[in-house]
Amino acid sequence: MAPNDSQRNLLRMLPGVDRILAALGRIAAVADVPKAVLVRCARLTLDAWRERILAGGAQAPAQSPALETIVEEVLGRVAQAMAHNLRRVVNASGIVVHTNLGRSLLAATVLDNLAEIASRYSNLEFDLAAGRRGSRYTAVEDVLCEISGAEAAMVVNNNAGAVLLCLETLARGRKVIVSRGELVEIGGAFRIPDVMAKSGGILSEVGTTNRTHLRDYAGAVDDQTALLLKVHKSNYSIVGFSAEVSLRELVALGAEHGLPVMEDLGSGTFIDFSHYGLAKEPTVQESVAAGADVVTFSGDKLLGGPQAGLIVGRRASIERIKQNPITRALRIDKLTLAALEGTLRLYRDPRRAVAAIPTLQMITMPFAVTQGRARQLSEALAALGDERLGISLRELASKAGGGALPLLDLRSLCVTVSIRGLSVSRVEAALRAGTPPVIARIEDDLLILDPRTLQEGEAAVIVDAFATLLKRAPNDPK
Repeated sequence: MAPNDSQRNLLRMLPGVDRILAALGRIAAVADVPKAVLVRCARLTLDAWRERILAGGAQAPAQSPALETIVEEVLGRVAQAMAHNLRRVVNASGIVVHTNLGRSLLAATVLDNLAEIASRYSNLEFDLAAGRRGSRYTAVEDVLCEISGAEAAMVVNNNAGAVLLCLETLARGRKVIVSRGELVEIGGAFRIPDVMAKSGGILSEVGTTNRTHLRDYAGAVDDQTALLLKVHKSNYSIVGFSAEVSLRELVALGAEHGLPVMEDLGSGTFIDFSHYGLAKEPTVQESVAAGADVVTFSGDKLLGGPQAGLIVGRRASIERIKQNPITRALRIDKLTLAALEGTLRLYRDPRRAVAAIPTLQMITMPFAVTQGRARQLSEALAALGDERLGISLRELASKAGGGALPLLDLRSLCVTVSIRGLSVSRVEAALRAGTPPVIARIEDDLLILDPRTLQEGEAAVIVDAFATLLKRAPNDPK
């Protein structure tokens, strides 16, 4: 529909891009912004105003906007355009390995070496002793073998890639026997059967969802069998009337039939959490000691390092996997290697690892520490002196997250906050829109701030975020 006379008049009165750029040129805050960004933001702003004018109805402007109004909108768009898309957030959710918030945090000592490797050349694939091309796996293979007790090791980009690579190498075109109760689905709807199909392995399910016996595996072994696979149920648990075959039993069966055994540990850990009063989780060392030919696990979950898929086990199997051309497509870069090596070195002393690696710190954090942090945060919020602010303390559970330790509730003292006149969803959204964004959780129509996952100085960020929110919120006299 063609614009009417009133709309045409409003469109003519909109300033041109050149006039907007001239106004922006007098603003010091955007002096270093590339001209292309300024032009794009100016055009987007003008396009938005044209749409409002042409839309008509109650939302249409009665008069053309002032230049100052247009410039203010352009500045908002410029700020968004110049901000990084990937940015820091404050995790007040109480989920330690939060898949959506970057999973594990790197230890401070790891960051020092990472910065040096990132800003300098390195011996990524250069053998300094021999003076010729080397293998990038050597950066972490020795320390991985030292910690796990394995004969050999290698690393790829994530654990799904590790599982795919191992299955494709050891079982392409042949049967892989796995318990029906271990056909897990991980985040993003990636399923073991799907990974198996992509690898070329032929899935052979045995047992039932809740009970699988050694005789089920034994009865499925035939001339087409290439591998016995055990998958750790790291993101769910079967309780009640259930039974599963231990890794040691599976290894004994594999030895009897000359078949390799592989275990996908999923999250994987080098630390026995039962030493800290938490639920027992199988460690990588235990799987290696049980005799598994291949063990795969993640680097960025319970391990507390960067995203990676770690593969350890018997030398013969690992060497076959290394020779697979797919390794080229799944290899990790120098920054991941640097971060992973630094993290692994901390595990040479388990006590030092727990003290230095943020993921382990938070998972093993005593309740008394969360108590102290919660009280300090509640007192700081109360000090804002706003009667609209409702603050209380409540004992709730944190979670390990990352698809790990599904039954583990980490006892925490949390801060619940409400603002009179604002719904809890509006408060949550406002915190999420801040700089930096604060990510809380909602339970029983209450906003929950869990101090377990707060890092140094972030309590003050939360207090500032509430102070800003209260200034902008309508003042309810009730």
